[in-house]
This record gives sequence, structure tokens and C-alpha cells, in this order.
Amino acid sequence: MKFASRAPDLTGTPVRTFERGLERAGSEVSIRRLQAFWSIAHTGSMTRAAKLMGVTQPSLSQQLAAFESAIGGQLFDRRTGKLELSELGASILARAEQVLRSVQELEDVLPAAGAIPRHTLRIAGAGSVMRALLPEAIRRLDLPLDSVDFDLHESSPGEVLEALYARRAAIGLVAAGSLPEAALNFRQVTLASDPYVLAVPEDLDLGSCTELGTLPAARQSVLNATLQFVFGTHHGHRIQDWYDRVLPANRTFARLRNFESMIEMARAGLGVCIVPALSLMDRGGSLQGLHLYHTGLEPRRIVALYPSQYQSVAPCRAMIAALVAAGESLTPPRIAPPPPFVTAALRQETSGD
Repeated sequence: MKFASRAPDLTGTPVRTFERGLERAGSEVSIRRLQAFWSIAHTGSMTRAAKLMGVTQPSLSQQLAAFESAIGGQLFDRRTGKLELSELGASILARAEQVLRSVQELEDVLPAAGAIPRHTLRIAGAGSVMRALLPEAIRRLDLPLDSVDFDLHESSPGEVLEALYARRAAIGLVAAGSLPEAALNFRQVTLASDPYVLAVPEDLDLGSCTELGTLPAARQSVLNATLQFVFGTHHGHRIQDWYDRVLPANRTFARLRNFESMIEMARAGLGVCIVPALSLMDRGGSLQGLHLYHTGLEPRRIVALYPSQYQSVAPCRAMIAALVAAGESLTPPRIAPPPPFVTAALRQETSGD
């Protein structure tokens, strides 16, 4: 998927074609069709764009075909396995973004006819972060709650960025280390430091374990059965490297898509996992059935992302302040120091370097 690296030349032939198309199309160029075009251009995929817009793929294809018919030009070059912006599509993308941004900003502040002015706060974020921070942040929000509507979405980091670019979210809540370079287009505010912990079944007490060989064979088997979250490549390598250094006989027992499932499988005695502390802080304080140990891994930094223009919008500004306060008020779960065999393994590796 190729994007123009700078604003298009508005005097070029593709833009004149677009403008002539608008004259012919009239009301056929609708906001919905602009959204369809933008979503496909941003994702480079009909499937992902349909998911982003919450529509079926055939419906999205119809919107794109109607838009191209209305302006009298092809917006994408169809190549095997991907869509690339045509010259015309690249030329009008910036204009489409300006229109959609203006419409979204207007919707955020424009009340319904005859209604009391209300604000909509659209927030997308990782599930563990949303559940740990949002309730307290909303409680601390310096706005009358009857004047605010909340539109909340639990999403992967990539989906959070897409929602921010599409203006389907004003604020994104994610771990900074999970963000691609594209996130640098948004302002970042640090909310919390989230340590990684080793969660093991309650009957596997490692507090005084100095050598793995001293554990019964059944306990060693559980300790070496690792439950792994499907992280991005870099993070997955970092977690696996930790296991290889500390548990040389480890094997991946299961790969999972959310921390909650990993924690429940560890609680059931099926294996061990490394999870961020925030994933344990939204469980009503109940850590029954688990032991938690520090890992020595660098904590993840939880941030709020938002477009720079929203810092002057009162509801977003108030929400960011409330999120910062909520992050400062977090009480982490009780986490024991690293077991002696973990400390020894990490120290040996460091001295070996």
C-alpha cells in the first residue's frame, strides 16, 4: 500500500478529473462513500476496511464502486493480493481526510436538535488497560456525567491506531512498546508503569527455590509449561528469551489471545505465564490460586494517545487529566521478589555477557 509522502499537488490532472467528477456526481459523493474510500486506502485491504467500518465486505465494495462511478475514475489499482492507490486516489486522499476530520469534529460538539448539549468521548484501548484505568478515570472526570456519552472499544494496538486515524476514537490507551512508528503522529501522555510478573499456580511456591532440580518432577513439568500471549514479534522474542534463560527446559504449552485466559489456565495448574500487572488489577483484588513474582523485565509504559487538536477540546482535555489521576492512584497487586533461581539465572547471564 503506497501513500503520498506529502500533500498532493492540487493543480494536477488527477485533481481536475476529481473536481469534474464532483460536478457530475452531485450528492452521489456522500460521507459514507468517503469513509469507505479512506478505510480501504488506510488498510490496503477490503477485509480489514470492512471490519474497521463495521460493514460486510460486499457492502463496502458497493460503496467503493459507487464512489468511483460518481467521480468517473478508478481510485485503486487492483493487484494480486493487495490494493494500491491509483494516481487519482493518491491525489484526493488528503482532501477526503480533511472532510472526514471536519465532520467528526462537528459531530463531537454538535448537540441534537432541542437537546441539552452533550459530548461524546470515544476511547479505544487494550482490554486490561481499559478495565484497570477507565472506571476510576470516569469517576474522577471533571464533567457532569449526564452531559457525556462514552463510546468504548477494546482493541489491539493496531486497531487502536486505525480508530484514531479514522476519528472513530479520540483517545487510545495502549502500551508504548506495542506501537509502530505511525503512532508518533499522535501526542502521548504517560499514565502508568506496568511491571511484568510471573504468575504460577498457588501450589507451586517458588519463594525459597534456589535450584530447579530440587523441585519434584511434577512441579518442574508445570513450571516448564509456558502459556504465551500472541505478542508482536519483538515482544514475543523478549519473553521467550527470558524463559530460555530462566527455564532452559521450557516448552510452549499454549498460545493465547488475551491475558485473562492465560491467568485462568495458570490458576488451574496447567502452566505458568508472564503477564503485565494491570491484567491482574481488574479482578476485584482476587489473586486466589496464584503466586506472583517479579521477573526483572522492563515494565511496559501505558500511554494515552490523542490527536494534537483535541488537547483544546474540553471533554478530551478533562478525560486525559482524569486518566493521569487514575494512573497515579493505581495500587499494584502484591508481587513477591524474583525466586532465587531466577535471580541466579539472570545474574549468570549478565556476567556471561
